[in-house]
Parts: sequence; structure tokens; C-alpha cells
Amino acid sequence: MASFADAARWRSDLDWAALASKISSSASLIDTSYDDYAGECRPEFSEPSPTNHALIDQPSGMCLPWLYLGWEMSWPRPSENGHLNQTADQAVQDLFINPPTDVESWLADPTNPSLNLPFKVLFPSIASDVVAAVNFAKENGLEISVKNSGHSYQGASSKKNTLLLNMNRYTHYAPTGITDCDASILGSTVAEDLSTQPCLLSLAKNKSSLIRVGGGENFDKVYRAVIAANEEEGYKYHFVGGAAGTVSPMGWSWQGGLGGTTGGRLYGFGVDQVVQLEMVLPNGAHVKFGPTEWEDASAEGFTVPRTKVVSGVCRSNPDEHDEENWVWESCPEDFDIDFNDMWFAVRGGGGGTWGVVTSVLLQLHDYLPFKSYLFNNFPFTTEECSAIAPQFAEFKAQYISAPSLLNVTKERSHACGSPDSASGIYCHGEEDVMQAWTRFLDLNNSTDPAKAASCLFSSAKLASHYNLPAPPGYAEFMISFFPKNDLFPGKVLDGSPLSKINGQVAGVLVPQSWFDESEENRKTLQEYEVGARYYAFGGAAASGSDQANSLSQAHRNAAFMVKFYSLDDLDDFWGNLFPQMFDVSDKTKFPPVFGSNHAAFLAAGPLKEDWTKPCPREWTFQERREKCISFQEAIYWTERLARLEAIKKAVDPQFIFNCVNCVGNNLPEATKSGDEKDEEPSPAEPEPLLGNSSDEPSGVSFVPSFVAAISATAVYLLIHII
Repeated sequence: MASFADAARWRSDLDWAALASKISSSASLIDTSYDDYAGECRPEFSEPSPTNHALIDQPSGMCLPWLYLGWEMSWPRPSENGHLNQTADQAVQDLFINPPTDVESWLADPTNPSLNLPFKVLFPSIASDVVAAVNFAKENGLEISVKNSGHSYQGASSKKNTLLLNMNRYTHYAPTGITDCDASILGSTVAEDLSTQPCLLSLAKNKSSLIRVGGGENFDKVYRAVIAANEEEGYKYHFVGGAAGTVSPMGWSWQGGLGGTTGGRLYGFGVDQVVQLEMVLPNGAHVKFGPTEWEDASAEGFTVPRTKVVSGVCRSNPDEHDEENWVWESCPEDFDIDFNDMWFAVRGGGGGTWGVVTSVLLQLHDYLPFKSYLFNNFPFTTEECSAIAPQFAEFKAQYISAPSLLNVTKERSHACGSPDSASGIYCHGEEDVMQAWTRFLDLNNSTDPAKAASCLFSSAKLASHYNLPAPPGYAEFMISFFPKNDLFPGKVLDGSPLSKINGQVAGVLVPQSWFDESEENRKTLQEYEVGARYYAFGGAAASGSDQANSLSQAHRNAAFMVKFYSLDDLDDFWGNLFPQMFDVSDKTKFPPVFGSNHAAFLAAGPLKEDWTKPCPREWTFQERREKCISFQEAIYWTERLARLEAIKKAVDPQFIFNCVNCVGNNLPEATKSGDEKDEEPSPAEPEPLLGNSSDEPSGVSFVPSFVAAISATAVYLLIHII
């Protein structure tokens, strides 16, 4: 097994100079070493407030937002086989409970076989660079890993013995990428080159603007592009994105995309914002594709048209560097990729496994006024407010999930959301949070309602305190009130500080129907939940689906996402809550349970033979892989994962894109090498593009619900405001 001591010799049999000769002058192909990771990346994690902004532009392109992602399974203990013969209990002990004294020596050892870093990194700047890299990999039996900011909880953005495509230096489209659609000049027919497809689809959704985002742009870059356009044109655009500026639409969207701070409950998940995709596929083709036929689905409760047909085109001159000279035509007769399948798989099926997204056209919405409401945050923190934090948590639950209890309409409730790391509420458009907070305190017999009311304050009050204008949007709020950093002025910073390791498990998607069913259910929920709820569900997150994406219906039907257990109390969840919340009547179809975003590396489903029993921590990871429901199956459900795996084998029969914990990564074909991978894939048996199943009901229901009190939410990073 190669180690970083062998980096200079890795695949020295290949003609790397030939690849270098085919890429553009602005691209670069470099060798990497363990010293790059240790010297460029590790020091940031010792800083008082580490940020991924300091890592993503490092010369080697290897840095990751959690230090331990540089080792297999985020576990630096040396292992020759990816920890398969070691136990989950040992991982928990090493990482979370009793770190051994050997950790520092493991981290400092360039020969550690658990290192999971690439030997070669290519920084493409244009699509032709990506085409050249994929063709080189295909011809030489290489695997490719893909990274923008590396914000993958599962570690999908880095892998040993791969050619890493670091997209951070790829063409930035967002600064000039906004298009306003003019129905009067479009006509009604989609052009053969799909040039009119994005605007026609947008207009069918009653939207009129789009933004093109490059495969290397993160939310900071996109937010700032939208801010610049709004400042120039008078605030007309709203963009749905993630909470952290260093997260990328290229990973966030493909996992679902939770818009808890940017109006996701008004406009849908990240997958719902995608209008057209441009990719380089595993066969080396540079394609773009999107829906070309759709129909109204409002009678079934959906707010966007149902996708009927997805069409695509191929670039006939893939070696052309100048985008103005690109030629998009019908794909060759021997092109056997189904664009309906690709549209389904990419949007919800995870990033890094279907090819390389070189750009995407995302929906823009009409601007709505922004306000955030912060509870007991600096500079207005008091002990009295700390004492009523549980009451605020209950208020937030009622305002978002049971607004009628506060005389708040569903429409005003849907204007607001909150991520699980925030002690605030983030709203766009008409809302009445402060009035509802006062009403809540009166109804709950607060001993000093006036003082308690002051514990919650708006971003406008915060701005006034600092003699600043009220922030007109979430990104402006982040830029104005997060800690100033001379190295990154004017940027949207991370949503939370970096750490050496991310979380252990995954969030559960609590079904709205179960939640509404009884007071007993709500009390049970309060008893077992761990941490804060993620409020980015309901409203358009339920109704905004085009019914042709792979995001599980559990996301659409959820009231919120929350962790119910740590690795020490799995029995309570799988044995008690799980059978109550989810339909387990068909033992051949495991239901979707976990949220895809934020699913951590130790997440696993229960025993295959008994779904009420957790996967034993004392088992080796090999045993867990063989005998437990995989976290992928617990995210997608059995039939949906089978369809995604069939698409994977059809699209990428050589498993060139074989990222860690991605769809298809655990298949037998993924462990083969060279010619073994180039076998005929199993024929796909896809779900119909349209139609219903037990996981994909055609209708959408919105049922008011009562929420019991929950524990206090984590204090948001605004405690660091200066």
C-alpha cells in the first residue's frame, strides 16, 4: 500500500506530462505530499477562531474543514485496510472519549497507512481541463476525487490514490451570471441547444431570474455576487443557500440543501433551486441538461411544475478553451446516458459520484425584507435571559411548527426558519415574531413579561447598537456582525468554527404526521431528542419538488430534523421511536430516516435482521457493513438506493468517481481495479420518472401541529460579535 513516503513514485508509469500538455495555461497539475497537509492545513486548527477561508486557497489544494478528514473514516489510528478490522467502539474511544497519547504521533507520521490524501492535484480553470482529466483517468484506470471547499461530513472530498480535481480555481460565473428572463422574446419552444430552457422553466415557475454558478464557487462568492447586483439594481433578487459562506452549492445542493437561514421554507430545498446542470460525465462527455417538458401540478398541492422529460446536449468541440466558441449539439448516437436518470440522481443523490459539475443555473426569487431575531446574544446577554432559554426554544418550536397557537398564520410562519446551531430565527418577508413572542410570554404567565421580551431582539436593534444600517439580507448580516478578520474582509464566514473532527451520527427526519398524531408523541420526542432542532422543513420544502429528484420523501414530509441519540443510547431510538415514526410493515423496504446533509461518518442503520436493534458498536466495521443497514439506505430508502446504484453502474461502469461513502461506493464493483471495473453494468430498473410509490405520494398536506417544550438551543456564533 502506497504511503506519502512513496508520493513521488505514485503511478510513475503514467505519462503525466501528456495530461499536463492538454490542460489550459491557467490550470495546474501538481504533486502533493504529507508535508503540504501538515504545513498548510494543520496550523489553522490551532487558531482561536479557525476558518475554512484560510484553508481553501492553500497552494496544495488538500486542506479540509475538519482536520481528521485527512485520514480514513476521520480516524488517524493506523490501519492497513481502512479500519475494517477495527471496531466502532474503538473509534469512539479514540476520537471522543479517551484519546490515546499516540494520537500526535499518528498525525505526524507521513507513512501512516490511514492517511486518505491524494498524491496528485489538478486545479482546472475551464471545462476542457476537466474533460482532459476524466479522459486521462478513464484511459489509465485511475479514480478521480472532486473538491470545492471539502465540506463533506462523510469525507467524500478526499481520497488516497486518486487524482483530485480541486475546483476552487475554476471559472467564476456568479459575478456576471445573473439573467433576467424576458418572456416576450423567448417564444414557447425550448431551443435545440437548450439556451432558452432555463428561462422557460423559470417562467413556468412564475420566476424571472437565474444565476449561473461555477463548479468552484462557494456560497460566499455567490452571496456577494447577488449583493453587488442588488446594490446596483435596487434589491430585487433573493438567493436560497447555506448558512456558511465556505460551503459550496456543489455539495450542499446535491445532498438536499437545507435553507434554514435563507428562506428554504418559502422556496424549497437546494435541489429545488436547480434549473439546468452542466457537467463532465465519467465517459468524458461535456453535457448540459434540464427539464424540457413539464406540466402543472398545483392540483396535487405542488407549487412548481412536474418534470415530464429531461433533455440534454453534448459539446461537440470539447477541446475548445474559449467558451464563446463552444458548440452544443445533439449527443452522438452511441451516447447511452439517460438524462432523465442524471437529473434525478444528481439532485439529491450526493456530489462527487456522478461526474464533475462545471456549472449550474440556480433559481433567483424576488427580494423580500430580511430580519433575524436573536435570543440572549452578545452584546445583550443577561443571566435572567439565560434562565428562560428553554422557554425561547419552546416559542421557536411553536412559531415554526404550530403557529396557530400564537395566532400566527402559516404563511408568516413559513417566512422563518432556523438551523440547529442557531439561537435565532431568520425571516424573509411578512412575519410577526416579536408580537408572537410577547403573546407567548403572556400565555405562559411570565413573571416579568417586559424584561423577558427584551431577551429577544432583532438584527435592526443590533445594527443600531453598532451605528450600522440594518442588514437587508442574511449574507449582509453575516458580513456585518460576525467577527472582523483582516485576512478576509467583507466575506461571509463559516457558520461555525472549524474543529479537528465533526459529529458522530446523523439527524433524524421527524415525520410531521407522527408529530401531529398525539400529545404523547410530542412528550416522547421531548424526552429523547438530543440537541436543537433544524427548522428548514415544511411549506415549500414540502411542496416545491418537481417530483423528479432523488431527495427522499422523508425530507418532504418532515417537521424538522433532530438527533435523538448519541452512540451510547441507540437502543432507545431504534427499539422505541423508530417503529412508531416510520412505516416498517414491509421488511424488504427500509424507510428513509436520516437527513442527508450533516450525516456524520459513524452513522449507521439498525441490524438488517432486526430493525429494532442498533448496529453493535463492539462489531468491526466489516461486520457492521455486512450485517447492518447502511447509512445510505437509511437516507434514501431501499428502492430509491437501488435505483441510484443502478444509475451509478450505468453512468460510471469503471467507477472512476468512487468517493468515500457516496452512492455506489460500497458495491462490489467499486472495490475492483483496472479492467475488472470495465465490465457491463447491471441493467437499471428505474422508478418511473412520474408516478407514485409508497415513498413518493403525489399530494402534499400541511397539518398544523403542537410542539412540546424542547431543550435550549446552542448559542450561536454571534456571541463573538465585536
